[in-house]
Amino acid sequence: MAITAAMVKELRESTGAGMMDAKKALTENDGDMDAAVDWLRTKGLAKAAKKSGRTAAEGLVAVAIDGGKGVAVEVNSETDFVAKNADFQGMVSNIASTALTVSDIDALNAAEIGGKPVSEVITDAIAKIGENMSVRRMALIEGETVVSYVHNAAAPGMGKIGVLVALKGGDEALGKQIAMHIAAVNPAALNEDALDPAVVEKEKQVQMDIARESGKPEQVIEKMIIGRMKKFMAEVTLVNQQFVVNPDLTVGAAAKEAGAEITGFVRLEVGEGIEKKEEDFAAEVAKAAQG
Repeated sequence: MAITAAMVKELRESTGAGMMDAKKALTENDGDMDAAVDWLRTKGLAKAAKKSGRTAAEGLVAVAIDGGKGVAVEVNSETDFVAKNADFQGMVSNIASTALTVSDIDALNAAEIGGKPVSEVITDAIAKIGENMSVRRMALIEGETVVSYVHNAAAPGMGKIGVLVALKGGDEALGKQIAMHIAAVNPAALNEDALDPAVVEKEKQVQMDIARESGKPEQVIEKMIIGRMKKFMAEVTLVNQQFVVNPDLTVGAAAKEAGAEITGFVRLEVGEGIEKKEEDFAAEVAKAAQG
């Protein structure tokens, strides 16, 4: 029986399953809608879909390196408890390794692990573990030497913060120190050229407004802004920050002293930018007790 788009839509709406899962269910059951629903339930896919609206802000960032190429991948779950689950960690490790073979998040979701697309591997894990999960983002970096560092490691190569540093010259020890600095200080960009112009302009405008409150003449304010923007660059750009390992040097100067140049970096932190729902557990229990 030919499977139409309307049939797939109907099954998706009734079960909440993904498009590919709904199509497969109908194909496997020769277009029988009721049998397709049962097939999805048997596979745990309808149940998994019902969890897709829940906030997944915990999880792990995993890093993987192959020669001069490195990748960092964030895979989210609803609770930190799941991030400590060995099955979840194994899945995240496999996803990170697979990410080395693709160029972006869409290609990663379509790439296969054990004969299944990553998106389906995630769906199966949702059904098995019982929490919403997602491959949220990935970042690639290439260089002469690529070094990784994981902060708050839950297992080898994965933790709450994953950092990759690309160097020209230098060695792994230097790269590790710089990666640790990045994990701790969280620079916005490698250097001034890499900063978003909109961010620079916004900061400049804020500093000008602050300076004008002093009532000083415009020519004085202009000189003040030069100094304040220089300080801003020293705070947010990696090469201009004071090196945590040796505060007497900037990170860029420390690299140069070691005969190296930092050509790029990646820093991913679990849940970064996700608005987490704060729950009052005591109030929730009290509410439940009242019936």
